[in-house]
Amino acid sequence: METPTKSNKVHIGRKISRIREIRGIKQDFLAIELGVSQQTISKIEQSEEVEEAMLEKIANVLGISSEAIKNFSEEVLIFHIQNMHDNASAYQYNYQCHYNPLDKVVELYERLLASEREKIELLKNSK
Repeated sequence: METPTKSNKVHIGRKISRIREIRGIKQDFLAIELGVSQQTISKIEQSEEVEEAMLEKIANVLGISSEAIKNFSEEVLIFHIQNMHDNASAYQYNYQCHYNPLDKVVELYERLLASEREKIELLKNSK
């Protein structure tokens, strides 16, 4: 029994809709910014393809590039949110300290003490 094959075609309209929703932008606002009706926006979001000029305008209003719309993946977004939900965990994966910070503090303190001792000796010798 054959299974139906899914279309490999990218549905740009759905991506526009999803990005718009994530950004918290209503169809009405997008329509006003583009100088079209809300129904036109609805039709665009139902379309598999959107002409490049309109895609550029929509991307501009959404504050992203047209390439970002074309390459948008909800799975990638969910992965990013799940794994990088705060800066602490983001830095945790990338932070690799090649020295002991406490050793550096001790080293700096010893240099400061030596500098102060030199100043004291200079003051004693200048009298």
